[in-house]
Amino acid sequence: MMLAVIAGALLFGAAGWLGTIAGTALVADVAPLSEGPSSGNPPVPWLIAGSIVLGALLAQHAVAAQLGLAALVVFALVAAWCSDVLRGVVPDICTLGPLAAILFIALIEHRPSPWISAFIVFAPFALSALLSKGRGMGWGDVKLAALGGAALGAQAALLAFAVASTAAVVVHRVAGTRGAPIAFAPYLAAAIGAGLMVGALL
Repeated sequence: MMLAVIAGALLFGAAGWLGTIAGTALVADVAPLSEGPSSGNPPVPWLIAGSIVLGALLAQHAVAAQLGLAALVVFALVAAWCSDVLRGVVPDICTLGPLAAILFIALIEHRPSPWISAFIVFAPFALSALLSKGRGMGWGDVKLAALGGAALGAQAALLAFAVASTAAVVVHRVAGTRGAPIAFAPYLAAAIGAGLMVGALL
């Protein structure tokens, strides 16, 4: 068991580290959006540490295939976090790539629930993006939410995202940036990561 925990921690730590590199590289040539959130610095040590903890937890319960898929999701979440903080964009490869992997495996295993959950979570976020014309909710966030639905299940994802949305509002009010654009992907990514942690503990 201890070897599995160490292996999981190392695997996810590497996934988180590579995610920070990928997220930075993906937007290296992208100019910050004029109407987007201000650029910041991703909390790289914390992202890697969180990935390590998640890997150690999941390794105690998941089989190798599940662990590999979860590591891919963590890589994508960290990359999405970094790219959004740096440039206010979430590249499709950070969302559609792992989402396609989850849905493909579910299709092979004849499990419709990830497909249904992804759509249930996608729908309200897509409506928000349409109504705000991408200003209040970007399409990268919508795709990230769909990934969360597929990874966590609709009920857990919606609950996690409700908490994340509340946290985003509170943080920006306390910071005195109310009304300014929000880099929302970090909150969604943190919510998905927290959901995976809770699932591993239950």
